Amino acid sequence: MSFGTIVKELRIKQKKTLRQFCQDNQYDPSNWSKIERDINRPTKNEVILHQWAKSLGLTPDTEDWQTFMDTAAISRHEIPRDLTDKELLGKLPVFFRSIRGAEMSEEELKQFIETVRELHRSDDE
Repeated sequence: MSFGTIVKELRIKQKKTLRQFCQDNQYDPSNWSKIERDINRPTKNEVILHQWAKSLGLTPDTEDWQTFMDTAAISRHEIPRDLTDKELLGKLPVFFRSIRGAEMSEEELKQFIETVRELHRSDDE
């Protein structure tokens, strides 16, 4: 699901038109429409991105909040900041080869998955 689709669904879930939502949150309707249609990429500014998430009814430290932030990063063609660890980045070329069709050894895949899990655990602590 695209960032724009998530944003639009969250706004609609609040039962607000685009204009109502923008008026309530002091957003420009034209720019917000471009975000919802994936014409404009989401901002890199975390303060603004957090403001958007809260205005869309998301609560920090929830799965929906994390999905919103991850999807924003992905739509900017970035890896989410909390996953940009040197060890993980070093394993990405093997992962990329794998998803492009080159075979990844079972050991390489296990190492990659374990690295991601370790990073996730350390973020939770």
